[in-house]
Amino acid sequence: MKGKLLVIGFGPGDYKHITERAREAIQESDIIIGYKTYVDLIKGLLTGQQLISTGMTEEVSRAQEAVKQAEQGKKVAVISSGDAGVYGMAGLVYEVLIEKGWKKDSGVEVEVIPGISAINSCAALLGAPIMHDACTISLSDHLTPWKLIEKRIEAAAQADFVIALYNPKSGRRTRQIVEAQRILLKYRLPETPVGLVKSAYRDSQNIVMTNLQDMLDHEIGMLTTVIIGNSSTFFYDDLMVTPRGYQRKYTLNQAIQPLKPHQRLQKEAEPWALEQTDNVKLKKKDPVLLSDIETSRALAEEALQLITGVGENISPIVNQPIQSIFELAVSPGVANKKFTQKQMLTLAEITGEEGVMEYTPDHSIKLQILTSQPDEIVQKLKDANFLISPIGDVLSVKACDFCDGEKKDSIPYAEELHERLGGMELSKELKLGVNGCGMACYGAVKEDIGLVYRNGAFDLFLGAKTVGRSAHPGQIVAEGIGPDEIVGLVERIVQEYKQKAHPNERFYKFFKRVKQVQGFTYQDITPKIKIEEAVCGE
Repeated sequence: MKGKLLVIGFGPGDYKHITERAREAIQESDIIIGYKTYVDLIKGLLTGQQLISTGMTEEVSRAQEAVKQAEQGKKVAVISSGDAGVYGMAGLVYEVLIEKGWKKDSGVEVEVIPGISAINSCAALLGAPIMHDACTISLSDHLTPWKLIEKRIEAAAQADFVIALYNPKSGRRTRQIVEAQRILLKYRLPETPVGLVKSAYRDSQNIVMTNLQDMLDHEIGMLTTVIIGNSSTFFYDDLMVTPRGYQRKYTLNQAIQPLKPHQRLQKEAEPWALEQTDNVKLKKKDPVLLSDIETSRALAEEALQLITGVGENISPIVNQPIQSIFELAVSPGVANKKFTQKQMLTLAEITGEEGVMEYTPDHSIKLQILTSQPDEIVQKLKDANFLISPIGDVLSVKACDFCDGEKKDSIPYAEELHERLGGMELSKELKLGVNGCGMACYGAVKEDIGLVYRNGAFDLFLGAKTVGRSAHPGQIVAEGIGPDEIVGLVERIVQEYKQKAHPNERFYKFFKRVKQVQGFTYQDITPKIKIEEAVCGE
């Protein structure tokens, strides 16, 4: 009868964080083999199994004993805290098996059962410190030469990884954590956030928030996990948080703008990402010029100086501050469509080489500006007499030019609507079109809400579908609305949409779903399109 090895990671130690499969595996085993402390942590799950517990640093002997017992036909549970594959027993068990010529098909069965590793459990208690690239490094030189551990600390520090230090200190190993701090301070600021978590989710749990400079002033032992932030990690309200990236998009009155899936890794959305290389063609026969070699060597020497810190006025400190991509829209005015020379020069100045200017069909220019001082940008734009608006899921007023200002009677109402509603955050972007005469040549009837000024009063259109083969204008719901009523009426319509719309629900879908908005009843005016089968059959 072949035995079985169950290599189990039981998580931080609290029963609530042990997976169901780990519980089952412990209970179905004949023998439990593990470090004494770990065996004590799971005693409440045992049902009379034989126990083989050993002290620290006896991992190899535990693995050998487990293989021996399995080869005798026993079902053996080899337990580790955290995850068995992260500084646990899984690797050692396989090494012992391989030395004995074990084969997967003919030898004893092996099942590795995952658990919650310390980097995850400790991070959860600290806040969200490992949201960006992170690594784990064990400071135990019991099985790994210290020189190699030093190199790994050095490399991780240079690369600005969030670092989780396992096994940082014991009764006999006291210098390793001191050396690790010394190396890290070459590349990290003294104020870099550090979290110390001892015995996560156990009765003796202890959490300390400190920094790289002062972390050795606190108790650190074998049961402590040390999490060291990167250059963008910060403390907030007793939480340690690492932002997801080094750049964020902001607009005037909103928090971080999330990228939609199709926008990921596009240069205009994430200019720090690797550019696509579809258009790059390698030329095998191009000659290598001496100037190319010299340039490459100069770059290499510069990189070496940055890494080693050798060279005049070069600091090895890694600093990746979070850069804000400030997004906003500008226009000459609600009715005015003409940019002045000063305004165009201002746009060129504040956008610079790295920013983006994009004309939109909303009669405005969208700006994306890399800056850490958005208030200064806003002030410069105001000084140039720009009308400034946020972008995203907000309300935008799209007015015509009122025949270059000649048909000016309805302009004040368009401007008041912009002042009261422009930039309002909504479930989905909403366009409010305003046209100054019955010609409606700027297409107000094709917007979510359309107003057409005619014979001294307004006609109101609701629920245009602006895109797709079934696109249609808005439904005319009222004619001859008095100018003194129109602003309040539109505001109530928008407020009802804001309060009742589902997330990401466009206005025309909202109108169709609720059937009535401010007393106006929905009518289905979607064009009936006959879709004929193509000749190709698709």
